[in-house]
Amino acid sequence: MTPRVAFFTDCFHEVNGVALTSRQLDAFARRRTYPFFSFHIGPESRTWTEGVHTTMEIARGQRLLRLDADMFFDLEFLRYRADAVAAVRRFAPDVVHITGPGDCGILGVIAARELKIPLVASWHTDLHKYAGRRLAQMLDFLPDFVTEKLDFGAEKGALAATLQFYKLAKVTLAPNPDLVELLKEGTGRPCFLMRRGIDSTVFSPARRTRPENDGTIVLGYVGRLSPEKGIRLLAEVEQALTAAGVTNYRFLIVGQGGEREWLGENLRQADFAGVLRGEDLATAYSNMDLFLFPSRTDTFGNVIQEALASGVPAAVFAEGGPKFLVEPGETGIRAETDAEFVAQIVGLVQDPAALSRLRSSVLSQKLDRTWDGVFEDVYTAYRAALEQ
Repeated sequence: MTPRVAFFTDCFHEVNGVALTSRQLDAFARRRTYPFFSFHIGPESRTWTEGVHTTMEIARGQRLLRLDADMFFDLEFLRYRADAVAAVRRFAPDVVHITGPGDCGILGVIAARELKIPLVASWHTDLHKYAGRRLAQMLDFLPDFVTEKLDFGAEKGALAATLQFYKLAKVTLAPNPDLVELLKEGTGRPCFLMRRGIDSTVFSPARRTRPENDGTIVLGYVGRLSPEKGIRLLAEVEQALTAAGVTNYRFLIVGQGGEREWLGENLRQADFAGVLRGEDLATAYSNMDLFLFPSRTDTFGNVIQEALASGVPAAVFAEGGPKFLVEPGETGIRAETDAEFVAQIVGLVQDPAALSRLRSSVLSQKLDRTWDGVFEDVYTAYRAALEQ
């Protein structure tokens, strides 16, 4: 039996990993003609049905809590409670799936509890790490030992609160093995691995338009320009390159966010492309020589996978989801500390032959992780929730 699914996501039309995964799940259900109810934010409040697929979009109001450049929490979201529950009741799902404790996710919890439907919750963002990083940055005028303690305290408290929320679910989903174990232990619920797919027809080395050896090394970044992504470390990379006498490089920064102004003021040799999508994004990736991902808070790292599929080696930290995507010496470099991250990048830029060998290694490996395979496993988790 294919379960009827009501999916509540806090991001759908935005440009981030949660939104990408949500759109892909929606598209998967359409391709398979699975009964699917998709609830998310849209430009206006409306509901429509196409075959066995129903979409309900709600418009956010004026009282919003800004979480990031394009991410908000509607402080008056409960005004949609009755409509959301009524729409779910009409659809009659077997299971409700939420993507986290946002405004839409909470409405999904309410619908599941009122209609006594099993709840599945997927973990997409390390909210507890975000809390610590944001607090530390706001209080950066304090001594380091003080901000470190506050960072740890905020992270610990936020993690405990988030795990309490996920205990509401019968089954949970997580994007990497470490989080699978964390959720199993923290909630006492079954947790399934939910990786991310890649569309190799879009992201491909064949989209490169730059010559392979044009004398310039392009160091790329794609993602939100926000504190928890650790992107200020890019300025330290540039400082180290300058100190080493390296001048034949440029940064290519793709994305938007609150750190855009700071980066513009602190990176001397950088091009800012803004938000790119589709083929434009794929071309930007393939024109990079090394992808830099200084985040320590990512649970997976969709952009790393997109870079690798484009034939570009990646520099990451040995933490979170990224450490499971990059194999040192084969698909990129992994660092334990900021200093090691910077030093390894400078070393590769100074040694074009080593960078070329690393790129050749990436090109020789076919990244074949389809979205269909990812979501077939998700439907297995739905069936497990019905058996709880």
